[in-house]
This record gives sequence, structure tokens and C-alpha cells, in this order.
Amino acid sequence: MITYNDLCELLRKERYSEQLQPLGKDFLRDLIDYFKEKKEIASKESDIFSDAIIKTKKQFENAVSIFRELIMRRKKKLLNLAFVGAETGISKRDSENMLEFEKELFEKIMKGLEDADKALNEKMNGKQDEQGRKNVLVAFVQDVSEFLDLEGNSLGPFKKGDLANLQKEIANILIGDKKADLIED
Repeated sequence: MITYNDLCELLRKERYSEQLQPLGKDFLRDLIDYFKEKKEIASKESDIFSDAIIKTKKQFENAVSIFRELIMRRKKKLLNLAFVGAETGISKRDSENMLEFEKELFEKIMKGLEDADKALNEKMNGKQDEQGRKNVLVAFVQDVSEFLDLEGNSLGPFKKGDLANLQKEIANILIGDKKADLIED
């Protein structure tokens, strides 16, 4: 069972250490039990002016604040670990001190950073993904009346000689129908 003093001590250790601090295998379950117990005592209506009930209510409110700060500090450390891990390739350093949801969060952050680095490298090496090149420039070789694009928005009308930056799929249809020529891919 966890106590208010235990929670304060955990926060103190987390504040003054750069590494994630161990919380114990049953930390969350014990904390949930602690919160339930304090909430039950604090919600008793029999004697709302009792010193014990007032003290318990205040202790419960403080414990919730301490828990929020503890989790916030741990999330910041997870972000730093993920950043260092993405830059150096070392990512499992403090995983033994992570709670289960923190491990999942850490893995998602690492995956996101790796994907971002991969996309940046592709762009820097001149590779364009298909998502980045949805539109093409076409020149109309005949008059075209107003029509709808793939999202249902109206386009046109266009006159012979007009230039337009259109979605690739629409441009392919117009080029196939000999109504437009591709200018720039």
C-alpha cells in the first residue's frame, strides 16, 4: 500500500534525478487503492467539519496534484530519452524503470522520430513521395465547361490556352480526352 509520504518521496526523487526512477511493479494499482480510500473518507457527509475529514480531503487533493506532476516529469524524461535514442541509436537505457503505458508511449515516440528522420532524408536526397506531388500543370487545348473535382468542388470553365494546376487524376482524364496537354509533372 502506498502512503501520502511515499508519493511525496517519489516526486522528490523524480525531481532531482535525470533518470527515470523505479516506481514498483504494483505502483498504479496501489495508487488507485490509495485514491479510492481517500476519496471515500473525504466524501463522508456525516461530519463535514471534522478535522480528520478536512485533512483527508486536502491530502487527497494534494496527492492528485503530486501524481500529475510526477507523471508530467516522467513524460518529459521519456521525450528526452526518445530524442537521445533517435539521435544516438541507443533507446533501451531506462526501460526497466518505465511503467507499461510509458513503454508503449516511448515506442510510439521513437517510431514517430524514426519516420520523421526517414522522410527528411528522402526529401533531402531528392526523392518525392506521391503524396507530395498530387497536382500537375496542364494547358487546355480546347474549351472545357465547368466540372467537379474528386472532392466535389467545381472547377472551370477553362478556355483554350488556359493553364491550370490540377489534381493528377483529373489531369490524366483531361489529357486522355485530348482536352489538355501536360506542361509540368
